[in-house]
Amino acid sequence: MKYLIVGLGNVGDEYANTRHNIGFVVADAFAFDRKVTFEIGRYAFVAKASLKGRTFIILKPTTFMNLSGKAVKYWMTKEEIFPENVLVIVDDLALPLGVLRLRKKGSDGGHNGLININQEMGSTEYARLRIGIGDNFAKGRQVDYVLSRWSKEEEKILLPKMAIAVDIIKNFALVGIDRTMNLFNKKEKDIE
Repeated sequence: MKYLIVGLGNVGDEYANTRHNIGFVVADAFAFDRKVTFEIGRYAFVAKASLKGRTFIILKPTTFMNLSGKAVKYWMTKEEIFPENVLVIVDDLALPLGVLRLRKKGSDGGHNGLININQEMGSTEYARLRIGIGDNFAKGRQVDYVLSRWSKEEEKILLPKMAIAVDIIKNFALVGIDRTMNLFNKKEKDIE
């Protein structure tokens, strides 16, 4: 069984450690856990990992957020991965800071990366792990907020969540989306 794990973000030092790049951070954490490294591939940095007979293609698209679907579609086709085996990791303004929410499918929620993936795939039938970045910004300052860096206090909240995100990715492949949602979403709901 093959799985495509896609962490959304923007390439370049100016975007490193910004709220919008939390998908890249989770992809890095999963690659580190599996002891694999990224190489430059078509439309993305790519790492290949395995766990209990499952193969993971881990992507960090180099197309920039608004064209993430190009990388997702290319690697799905190249690796012959079904939509139900795709997990996209994305920042979410609607969730409190550090809250993780796994969904089987759903709307783009106004997120440009998801909008493009939906367009390229022609579907919303893929899993997404949403990571809360909070919404502590003044009216009209959303872009500045998502492209700003984490404070030290925020990093302290987020760092322990990376291990949970890695567990969610593993469980997604090992026990399936439904059981993984039941296992982790309830725990996260209790913390909100």
